[in-house]
Amino acid sequence: MSTSLDFPHFLQRREEASTAFVNGDYRPLQEISTPTSPATIFGPKGDCVQGAEEVNKANEQGSHAFAEGSENAFDIMHKASDGVLAYWVGIQRSNVAMKGKSEKTEMNLRVTEIFRREDGEWKLIHRHADK
Repeated sequence: MSTSLDFPHFLQRREEASTAFVNGDYRPLQEISTPTSPATIFGPKGDCVQGAEEVNKANEQGSHAFAEGSENAFDIMHKASDGVLAYWVGIQRSNVAMKGKSEKTEMNLRVTEIFRREDGEWKLIHRHADK
């Protein structure tokens, strides 16, 4: 299968990993995240994390803030792939359960994500998310 054509299918897996993340499960995101630098996150709190090990550690720690019962969806405005690099841009719409809070929190984040082919698999190398 062409690496460009399989990117839309991969984005379904990416959205599933995001939904698992906002339900407190980091493992699906870890599976699709690069283990090799460069990697970066520009988070909604204004932070900037660099390096694959640091990014993966920050993601794992971030997932611990969420509880089961969260809802999540990607509203993709546009996406593209040349078979080596790929991206999507849009809104991540979530209604999340946070540990220690009784009410869910609505989160609508503007997102840009970039992916790179590594050993035949798409891997997340950059995420920029803000309110």
